[in-house]
Amino acid sequence: MKKIFIAVQFIFLLSACTGKKENNSTAINQSTEKKTTMKSDIKKNIEETLYAYENALNASSTEQVLPLYTKNGIFMPQGAPSAAGQEQLKGAYDFVFKMLQLNVKFRIDEITVINENYAIARTMSQGTQLIHAENKTTPEENRELFVMEREDGKWKIARYMFNKAK
Repeated sequence: MKKIFIAVQFIFLLSACTGKKENNSTAINQSTEKKTTMKSDIKKNIEETLYAYENALNASSTEQVLPLYTKNGIFMPQGAPSAAGQEQLKGAYDFVFKMLQLNVKFRIDEITVINENYAIARTMSQGTQLIHAENKTTPEENRELFVMEREDGKWKIARYMFNKAK
């Protein structure tokens, strides 16, 4: 009788341990799903910011560009000085849009979420640019790197630089 009692206790203990493992496994799966959903939401919000930036460039609109940058955002164009902060950004984009009209499409190649406040995005843009001084349209293609930062609950451009792909 004692052996049966010990066997029943062992089976009961074994089933209790197995149940805990399933609960832990469920908790881990739920945590992983939550993190995956959070990263997916972050990437979606970053994509929205990048496409809003594409639209602002194509509209030659400094007014649309500025809210997409953080307060201390930095624009680092190829062959020109960096512009830091909203005042310098305004001057830089006013100058760019005075010089040319862009008609580009972004392809987002990569978004890497670093943490809940920072991410990096790598894009490629292709299209044309109309150079106003020459009234000449030329092909335009760049590789871009964006450092994105969450500011006031929104994903914004903290740093942006580009260079020619070819």
